[in-house]
Amino acid sequence: MMSYSIGEVSNMTGISVSTLRYYDAQGFFPKIIRGNGGIREFSDHELAVLKTLDCLKSSGLSIKEIQHFFQLAQLENESLEARRDLFYQQKSAVIKQIEELTQTLNMIRYKCWYYDTAIELGDERKVQDIPTEKLPEDIRSFRY
Repeated sequence: MMSYSIGEVSNMTGISVSTLRYYDAQGFFPKIIRGNGGIREFSDHELAVLKTLDCLKSSGLSIKEIQHFFQLAQLENESLEARRDLFYQQKSAVIKQIEELTQTLNMIRYKCWYYDTAIELGDERKVQDIPTEKLPEDIRSFRY
């Protein structure tokens, strides 16, 4: 089994050393081995924990909610449905975030086109005078 120092894990994951120490203090690595002088020796198991933790954090869960998930995981088969349900909830939340960000991106695309065209024409009013049906089709709905 491979063993990694906290610095190596930080470099591999992009997670700061202080955050890794915080996660350890929060109990996310109950099986971590401590070598000479109490130095943490991360294994592939801790890397897998970090991957799941990062996923849940990115999906919007708080540290407290993530801790609850890992407490459920310790129950093994007894908590399979609860853990699955949590991931389905987060899947729905992420899909909603993607839809909202897609709308934001589309508006930004429209504004980029708008200002590019205004600069090209040398007058913002000329852009405003372009009939909606003459606008590029993919940005028409974002005009007003």
